[in-house]
Amino acid sequence: MECLVGEILGGASGAGAYLLVLAVLLACGLGVPLPEDVALITGGYLAYSGAARVEVMIGVAFIGILGGDSFAFLLGRYFGDKLERRWPFRLMITPSKRRKVEGLFARYGQRIVVAARFMPGVRAVTYFVAGSAGMRYLLFICFDGLAALVSAPVFVYLGFRFGANIEWLVAAVRRGQWAVIGLLVAIAGLWLFFHYVVKRVQERPAELPMLGRRKQVQELAEVGHEDVRAAD
Repeated sequence: MECLVGEILGGASGAGAYLLVLAVLLACGLGVPLPEDVALITGGYLAYSGAARVEVMIGVAFIGILGGDSFAFLLGRYFGDKLERRWPFRLMITPSKRRKVEGLFARYGQRIVVAARFMPGVRAVTYFVAGSAGMRYLLFICFDGLAALVSAPVFVYLGFRFGANIEWLVAAVRRGQWAVIGLLVAIAGLWLFFHYVVKRVQERPAELPMLGRRKQVQELAEVGHEDVRAAD
């Protein structure tokens, strides 16, 4: 499946690249057995190769993830059990997967929607069950959006940053998805903290003269008040 995604997206460029990535992600949300993480990484690789802009690709990836997941959720909300007995949905929403997802909901509650983003085998089934169980769509989109805010930029940026070693990257991510995500989130957190500290240090010298001038103005004002009182 990784090769299929690569063949679909590999030669795209410009608007075609964004549309193809969007289409693959929407299909992933419906349970089509295409690896979503590979699609996101390939989108980043397209940006690395100059066929797309990385910031636009991240936005497209985020929209594609939420769109596909929302479609699975709404299918569960409005069609529920009827759809499970129809082809091709009965091939994707199998009784064993449904039982597994229902067990996860019973154990962890609606928060499992966040974790499901990183569980390819039951992702679409989780969103379908969330819809059929009557979960509020606003709550669903908040949980799903929170997870997508991690997966979309992380995987797209990985493809962009390590585009020269794309095959190694795909293999590494497929072997240890959680480890890669955890490492990247930690690195991003450290980078943001470092950036904040540097910014504060750079702003401090500019603040000190301003504080000095304020003090001088204050002192002059006090002297002026004293002169006025003395004159009276």
